Amino acid sequence: MPALRSRILLIGLALGALLAGLPLRCARAADPQRYSVHFVSTDDGALNSLLKASSQLLSLRKSAPVSPFALVDRAQQDIGRLQAALQSFGYYESRALITIENRTLNDPGLPPVLAALPKKSTARVVVNFQLGPRYHLGHIVVQGAQGPVSPAAVAALKLQSGDPAISADILDAGRRLLNALEEQGHAYATVEDPPLAVLQDRTKTLDVTFKADPGPVYRLGSIRFEGLKLVKEAFLRTQLTIHAGQPYRPSEIERARQALLNLGIFTAVSDPPAARNQVKGDEVPITFVVTERKPHTVSLDGLYSSDLGIIAGATWTDHNLFGRADQLALGANIFGLGGNGTATNGVSYDLSAQLTLPDFLTPTQSLEFSVQALKPELTAYTQTAVIGGVTLARKLSSVWNVSAGVAIEEEKTQQNEIVNCKYVMLAATYEPCHYTLLSLPLTARYDSTDLVNPLLDPTHGMRAQILLTPTETLFGHHGTFTIVQANISTYFDFHRLDWSDPGESVLALRALAGRALGVAQFSDLPPDLRFYAGGSATVRGYAYQALGPTFPPPDSPGDYPEGGTGITAGTIELRQRVWGNFGLGVFLDGGAVTAPGAVTEPGTIGSGRYGFGYGGGPRYYTPIGPIRVDVAFPLTRAPGVASFEAYVGLGQAF
Repeated sequence: MPALRSRILLIGLALGALLAGLPLRCARAADPQRYSVHFVSTDDGALNSLLKASSQLLSLRKSAPVSPFALVDRAQQDIGRLQAALQSFGYYESRALITIENRTLNDPGLPPVLAALPKKSTARVVVNFQLGPRYHLGHIVVQGAQGPVSPAAVAALKLQSGDPAISADILDAGRRLLNALEEQGHAYATVEDPPLAVLQDRTKTLDVTFKADPGPVYRLGSIRFEGLKLVKEAFLRTQLTIHAGQPYRPSEIERARQALLNLGIFTAVSDPPAARNQVKGDEVPITFVVTERKPHTVSLDGLYSSDLGIIAGATWTDHNLFGRADQLALGANIFGLGGNGTATNGVSYDLSAQLTLPDFLTPTQSLEFSVQALKPELTAYTQTAVIGGVTLARKLSSVWNVSAGVAIEEEKTQQNEIVNCKYVMLAATYEPCHYTLLSLPLTARYDSTDLVNPLLDPTHGMRAQILLTPTETLFGHHGTFTIVQANISTYFDFHRLDWSDPGESVLALRALAGRALGVAQFSDLPPDLRFYAGGSATVRGYAYQALGPTFPPPDSPGDYPEGGTGITAGTIELRQRVWGNFGLGVFLDGGAVTAPGAVTEPGTIGSGRYGFGYGGGPRYYTPIGPIRVDVAFPLTRAPGVASFEAYVGLGQAF
């Protein structure tokens, strides 16, 4: 009715203006009217956010342009929405006040003012509030249909007399009461929604009464599966964390459902509640309805960096090899196609196969067998290697994972330096070094970013990994050493300071460190196990592996990466959403590599000296992760170092 009265008033004014010969200019009044909206703060951040979210003046400002007269109507309709939002926070005697061009909505002079605005001008809309007294909770009562409700269920309300009468808190309390009753085994409990609420104007309080009907207590009955095709039911039953006869607990059923979904062989798992007529005695039957994912998938990935060129890969995966969520993954990657040649000497490849057996001895543990063949053609070294390994991985919690394994590697590595490898005088070349390595990799991982896909954009939480790899070199090179690596990244959303919308402005920090311990001679540490800096994973702006100790190759000018026995690096990056799915990122990277007795040519970034790179670029956010384009510049540019490096990929750098 207020909107209707508003329309009648505007029509009457328009007719009056025409009869009086006023220059109403209907053609211009029908044009879309630009306007700005300013909300006067209530000094309550949560209430401010709710008021803005409730306003169509704000939400439709760009997506649904309106004429000047329709702008008044939109503002009038906002009054009811805003007052409902105010009341939901306990301000039951509040008022929302909206002015357009410093005139109230019922001001007879407002339509002529809007009609006279110059074309493409912006009307100023101000939204203000008169809050009045805030109501608080008075009496809180829980009425049971057949007697008192248990004190534990009543405690789940978490409401107290004197608390602000916030409607969302009251509705949440009703849901908590229902959940508490169900957790006590009352499978078909009911709680009246919404509860009975009575305003007491004299005391400025709100009395609330929750009406509950717990009903009987139940146990779990038979457990069935629907939708199985290739997955073996016997295997699924070994994964169940519930069994028939135990007390009915929705949280335990949900935990079992999530465990089935986490197997990775289903696209969906649901447990629709059994109808009352399906219940026999005090047993509630449980049915898990599953949708099996396609048994085979092929994933493609690729990125580009000016130092490494095009990096492309494909992975074929069988997600249910033996009907027990056994996973076989075959992968192939190549890189070194194109680029500026600063980090590669040719095309490199990497072939891998991995078989994962879940539920090994315990449901939270898996056994992995892997084999890998690789041949990187890098400026730092050329290598041909075959690696085989077995890894036992265990999930300790939702954020912690650990693994331990054994790996053996046979490799042939060539680097243009003397590392106790044979030098052929006649050909003036070095023969490749042969290494046989036995290692015991131990890993601990922590991840609180709550992302199921690492390519998605992290906005909060932390990721950390510690890798400890004792290694024994066998046969030709005898030595024992341990590689220790640690990296950590954390993400801070400025929304926590109420400076931006969620995920709009994020500060990302990264730090990594590594050491090779127990290395008696530098030549005992194979070039591929040494530490290097430069590239998208450490210091952008420098070519891959180019930052750190170098050596001069024989009969050739210039420096080649030698690698080191230690590394430290860090990054600070600001990620800002700009408009829609578009954003920007700016960053500063820094890092240093150290090595005992490293050769450093004058003018190069050598052992223990930090190099810094800076830059940034656009981001386009997609459902599978942001597409990132970065251009980075070295802060200290040595001879032979490119003036910039470019990176294109899917997902953030870290």
